[in-house]
Amino acid sequence: MGVTANAPDYQLTYRIIGLAMEVHNELGPGHREADYHDALHIKFKNAGLNFLDEPPILITLDSGEVVKARHPDFVVEDCVIVELKGRTHLMTKDDQAQVIGYFAALKQCPVALFFNFGRPRLEYHRLFPPKKVVAFQRQKWGKPVE
Repeated sequence: MGVTANAPDYQLTYRIIGLAMEVHNELGPGHREADYHDALHIKFKNAGLNFLDEPPILITLDSGEVVKARHPDFVVEDCVIVELKGRTHLMTKDDQAQVIGYFAALKQCPVALFFNFGRPRLEYHRLFPPKKVVAFQRQKWGKPVE
């Protein structure tokens, strides 16, 4: 997809994309997102990758009050955000905006992978934090609740 080997965490993202392709080849399109999620969980585990499955990311006011928790599908090796969809249509900018929001909270992650398993061919994108999001990152963000 035109990403050079100089991209952040290129080898790890390449490996994750390969595992997602295995899932898509084995299951094919037409399943619910949760099915692809569970299959990729198994693939990550069998590959020996360290990952968090749907870690809660707290959205807080300056007072510290929690507004809501958001949950990316996976955070792999504490540096790659992975978000999954199972849609029959191509991913939109609105779909990608969900992932962009995670960059503000997970500043240790320089790259995200966004997969859509619902198409005849696996659709995926590497996403990088926009400059505006990097400028907005706050110190208290980025610590998943344990």
